[in-house]
Amino acid sequence: MFLGIDIGTSAVKVICTDGAVIHASATADLTLQSPHPGWSEQDPEAWWTATCAALAEVGATHPLDQVTAVGLSGQMHGAVLLDSAQHVLRPAILWNDSRSTDDCAELQKALPDIGTLSGVLPLPGFTAPKLMWVAREEPQVHGRIAHILLPKDYIGLRLHGALVTDRSDAAGTLWLDQGARRWSDAAARASATDPAWLPHLADGHEVVGQITPDAAAHTGLPAGIPVVAGGGDAATGAVSLGAVEAGRGFISLGTSGQLFVAGDAYHPNPAKFVHAFAHTVPARWYQMAAMLNGARPIAWLAGQLEISAGDVIALAETAKPARVPIFLPYLTGERSPHGDPHIRAGFFGLEDATSRAELCRAVVEAVAFTFADATESFGNTIAELPHLAAIGGGSKSPFLLQLIANATGRRIGRTVGSDAGPAMGAARLAACGTGAMSLSDLGAQPEIADWFDPERAEELDTRLQRYRAVYQALKSLE
Repeated sequence: MFLGIDIGTSAVKVICTDGAVIHASATADLTLQSPHPGWSEQDPEAWWTATCAALAEVGATHPLDQVTAVGLSGQMHGAVLLDSAQHVLRPAILWNDSRSTDDCAELQKALPDIGTLSGVLPLPGFTAPKLMWVAREEPQVHGRIAHILLPKDYIGLRLHGALVTDRSDAAGTLWLDQGARRWSDAAARASATDPAWLPHLADGHEVVGQITPDAAAHTGLPAGIPVVAGGGDAATGAVSLGAVEAGRGFISLGTSGQLFVAGDAYHPNPAKFVHAFAHTVPARWYQMAAMLNGARPIAWLAGQLEISAGDVIALAETAKPARVPIFLPYLTGERSPHGDPHIRAGFFGLEDATSRAELCRAVVEAVAFTFADATESFGNTIAELPHLAAIGGGSKSPFLLQLIANATGRRIGRTVGSDAGPAMGAARLAACGTGAMSLSDLGAQPEIADWFDPERAEELDTRLQRYRAVYQALKSLE
């Protein structure tokens, strides 16, 4: 049995699988802290506590002593800063944090070709500008840094004791030379980072350590079993779908959203904020539009209305389309395709008769519209793809997937076990690392459970154009 551990933003997810069938799964919730506007942080210790809790839940139904290898996945870009004793120096600064906006401009000025070198232009969600902010605003912390890890790799450290990351997670730092698939000393030094702080690089299926006796005592996992490097959640989500071969693509609907297309060469497109990153498997790269707001606006509205996310979607289905306002979903700014950390969310077109159902419909439609913008930013790159697979918690909603198909004009296929996503990809990499699967086996595609073919909806097209116009009108007010 193989274990996949995914350190998400809202929860840690653990699955136990034989590589095809999921035999047990569990999640443990996480919370975000935002002590100042634009800040988004988490305590790495909370990830470890949640990981142990999720493992205990899995172990209650499926003995953990049957696990033979562990793979890791996690939210990308987070800055976990450690001192020389490997103690955490401050809360981790996350992917949706926007405090380092000014530092991005300074980084691009210092390294004008960074978009081509690192696969995308600097944005505050990435790790490198965060280090510039720490150097400027928290010099006492910066002066004590000895190591930098990404979220999943901190859990890796707690499990196996090594300072290591995979190339797909490294890709999201801006410190990786994407074409060469190695750290760039120039990018590190331009962002107040000593290259010696950066972890060892591995491919996602490589064994990077074994479960230590201390980790075994805390988790219930067998001491000595191998742990593979794993990958950033975008790349492990791709592995779960077989999107490691050129010409395969998918959408991911988690807290954030991604439109991902795998390739066998490095093709940067920084002008459109389409990310061109190293994949977690050897000799593979991918292009990705990354939307900070994914399905998060649905969860946000659910919280405001004190209902569930499922209730938001159910209400949206009952709305009167002619009375639906426009909603900009940019709760934390936006990355693809705008590269705009300043824009914020808002409703336009509210009237006295606007009901909760219409508010819900506006928010759900806005998620579909972000994917329409992402599709347009790819140009002809995805024109030949037969379909886009769908994974992530948001993929549970047929209504949302049909809206995305209609808004993008692309055929969407919801896979069997679509909500397992990155955790399944991490487990498959663990299987590959032990020889139970080959690298070519990772290209196997799961069965499509449901198809969503695009339907022409003139009213939806009209609202999409209004949505885009509202963004342009408000952009000048940032």
